[in-house]
Amino acid sequence: MSTSRSQAATSAAPSIPRVIATALIGSALEWYDFGLYGVTAALVFAPLFFPTFSPVAGTLAAFTTYAVGFLSRPLGGIIFSHYGDKVGRKPVLAATLMVMGVSTCLMGLLPTFDQIGIWAPIVLVVLRLIQGLGAGAEYGGAALLLAEQNPARRGFYGAFAASGVFVGIVLSLGVFSLVTADMSQATLLSWGWRVPYLLSVVVVGVGLYLRFAMPETPEFSRDVQERHAEASIPLWEVLRNHPKRVLLGMGTNLALVGYSYVVQTYVLAYITTNLGLSRNIGLIGVVMAAAIGVVTMPLFGALADRIGSRQVIMAGALGSAVFAFPFFWMLDTKDTGLIFLAIVIGLSLGVGSIFGPIAAFYSELFDTRIRYTGLVFAREVSGSVVGGFTPLIATSLVLWSGGKSWPVAVYMIVTVLIPLLCVYLARDLLEQRQPSFARGRAGAIPVSAAEG
Repeated sequence: MSTSRSQAATSAAPSIPRVIATALIGSALEWYDFGLYGVTAALVFAPLFFPTFSPVAGTLAAFTTYAVGFLSRPLGGIIFSHYGDKVGRKPVLAATLMVMGVSTCLMGLLPTFDQIGIWAPIVLVVLRLIQGLGAGAEYGGAALLLAEQNPARRGFYGAFAASGVFVGIVLSLGVFSLVTADMSQATLLSWGWRVPYLLSVVVVGVGLYLRFAMPETPEFSRDVQERHAEASIPLWEVLRNHPKRVLLGMGTNLALVGYSYVVQTYVLAYITTNLGLSRNIGLIGVVMAAAIGVVTMPLFGALADRIGSRQVIMAGALGSAVFAFPFFWMLDTKDTGLIFLAIVIGLSLGVGSIFGPIAAFYSELFDTRIRYTGLVFAREVSGSVVGGFTPLIATSLVLWSGGKSWPVAVYMIVTVLIPLLCVYLARDLLEQRQPSFARGRAGAIPVSAAEG
């Protein structure tokens, strides 16, 4: 057992509400950053940083910079999760919060194309890359901080990390909507869009205070004390000894980086560009759906503790696939109520039923000493390949089809049917670590359970 891991162990019993608050704030900041970038990429970045393009081409260019952040997430995830498995969850989570917060604040101070020319989009991309480095390990660490408190309630506790994601979406879009509600387009483009970026410093300060005061997770500490073993290079062990687990974990995440980003990010551009409606309709719809999702995801997590995360995720994926075409039918009515209902169903129920239990699923898939690395690698690689490009793919599909939405609906279906298959195929791997899991009986998982 290494000295660093010995120091990570602690006998202090954490307060569960404080653990939830600590994990939730970090996840909220991650997706405040990414949600804010998504909405500004959809609505204001094209004329500010890509003014030489046509409006549609400028939106495509802005969405491309949105994708850049996802390209750096796997690298950041690999670096930070390595230390998360060897040193502990706590110090890594403090570092990721700092990296994300600083890069987001700097975006709010960034000069535009009219002020510094080509350097504006270049610096924007650099900051987006740095933001992605920190975000790459944030959700995984927050999910483990919660799921490792009590193995019998992994689903319920772990779902609060997902709730933090939706809190971040609510904050980013809510703050953006409140700050810009009565602004003219000229004021919005001049300075209004900067305010939400600069406000992230408040979340960073609170989050750092909570994280530095947190003890290490009980399961990680117990692993340090009882197993007396660690993976010298966690990523190498994950890829060499558990490739099937990694591939199934990557496939399972597709719903959260494909289907989800259509419902929460691309929908903003679709409503304004294709339907010609006010930007506030999409913003309010996503805020409502995310706010409801903050509540629904712990409920789905609690259900996973009772019947198994596989069953909940597969049911959610199937329901999401069925809803893909009705989602666009409801949007195309241009009826505000139906648009709100479509986004609420798609995000808080469809995505929520998959996202809520997924922390428990990943915790069961990987052993404690390589869990952070396995979770982050599976999640962030699929996210970089699919997630960051989803708004770009959706925009391109609509252009290719002459303004039709059906190709995007087909894309959404594919991105949830693959996870359904992956979760189904993971049954035997999960049973090797907890035989009762597939039968829906939650219980404590021995730290020394066979990895298989």
